[in-house]
Amino acid sequence: MLRISLLFLTLALAACGRGVPDDARIVVAGDSVMAWNRVEGGSVADGLSRALGVPVGDVSLPYASVSGVTGAGPLNISRQAEPLDAPWVVVNGGANDLGINCGRANQGMVEALITPDGSKGAIPNLVRGLTSRGSRVVWADYYTSPKFAGTPCARLYADMERRIERMAAAMPGVFFVDMGDVIATSDPAMFDSDRIHPSPQGSRRIAVLIAETIRAADPTLR
Repeated sequence: MLRISLLFLTLALAACGRGVPDDARIVVAGDSVMAWNRVEGGSVADGLSRALGVPVGDVSLPYASVSGVTGAGPLNISRQAEPLDAPWVVVNGGANDLGINCGRANQGMVEALITPDGSKGAIPNLVRGLTSRGSRVVWADYYTSPKFAGTPCARLYADMERRIERMAAAMPGVFFVDMGDVIATSDPAMFDSDRIHPSPQGSRRIAVLIAETIRAADPTLR
């Protein structure tokens, strides 16, 4: 029943998706953290468009994964990114690859997503594909949600975060932002009722964080 509910949620949000306008300067890709609040016009992409005053595309979907373990086509974030060549691409991912329980075996998934030095794996491959087409990339790393704080998931995410930071530091045109800088685990106002996804206020804060990073790097968007 849970899988069926997730499928219907995915299809519903896909039907309401923003898509990619021809004149989009920025495109958002990734999983449900990016897509959340889209039905109400309050997703991260919506917030970015308002903050920067430019068209923003959005191909993110709930339940999407970098490696494609949750599904093919647009549920594979690497596939979401393949056709994109906007000046800026904002992307996140990895949580659904690790799975809801984040068992010890999922350390192997972290290795498949990104090696300790940040140079190899599905995430660096995704990002290199975007930069090779001329896009600058903002990788939006996860905050720690109340539901998973103190669990094995949080430890795995922290390991993955360190690796992605190394990747971003070594790759020209790649910028790292930590959503945890603006989403405090202890602040319930930042979270939806599931204690995982951002509330509308949380999505706005994430959008502003990303907008500030893009604005600082791109004089045409100031």
